[in-house]
Amino acid sequence: MDDEATIAPGHGAMTGGMPPGRSRGRLADEVYDTLLGQLMSLRIEPGSRVTIDVLARELGVSQTPIRDALNRMEAEGLVVRVPHAGYRIPPQITRRRFEDMLEVRLLLEPAAARRSAERATSEQVAGLQRMLEEMAELEGGTGLVAYGAFGLRDAAFHDLIALSAENQVIREALARLHAHVHLFRLLHDTQVTHLAMAEHEEVLAAIAARDPDAAAYAMRRHILLSGERFRRLFDEVKDADGMPVKA
Repeated sequence: MDDEATIAPGHGAMTGGMPPGRSRGRLADEVYDTLLGQLMSLRIEPGSRVTIDVLARELGVSQTPIRDALNRMEAEGLVVRVPHAGYRIPPQITRRRFEDMLEVRLLLEPAAARRSAERATSEQVAGLQRMLEEMAELEGGTGLVAYGAFGLRDAAFHDLIALSAENQVIREALARLHAHVHLFRLLHDTQVTHLAMAEHEEVLAAIAARDPDAAAYAMRRHILLSGERFRRLFDEVKDADGMPVKA
């Protein structure tokens, strides 16, 4: 079919199959990461179909880790199972979904940043700094792959803040949103990465300074500004009659 997704050569294919000693769970994790990266970079396009046998051939692995990875992605809302037809990548998020997701992030992430400032270990603070350094390198990259990789590191940065907050419920709730996957699929704009970097630095500075109020404020400000950057995409979309598209 014309809309069936394929993995771009040289961007995620795991040639050579399953090396000796690699566990099924580890391989499934690698397949998951590969597919998530392809989703983030739009090499697997919204609305396209993916099948286990095609992915197994293209990634050079058996169908078992492909199935495990897709089952995990289905549980997280990243793919939708289609009876007798494999899986399909969901369309881009709607305006309503975007606003709901933003509201949840505003409730949870400032609280996580506050607790991180109180509870993060020195190793976790150092880990956040390393992530920002990695993101700074990716910021200078070009193309969708670099942009998608930045989005994944962005998500990892927020996840480590939630981990260091020592509240597993908040961390799990944020992980299920996959906010960064959905947002970075909406827009490819290097200005987004540049602005996000500066805001992340403010969040990290407050956490490192052990200032809970400043950390919560910086995180809330970051999410609000990020919301404004992506919200304009919905505001700009018009239907053929010039009326806003219903979302």
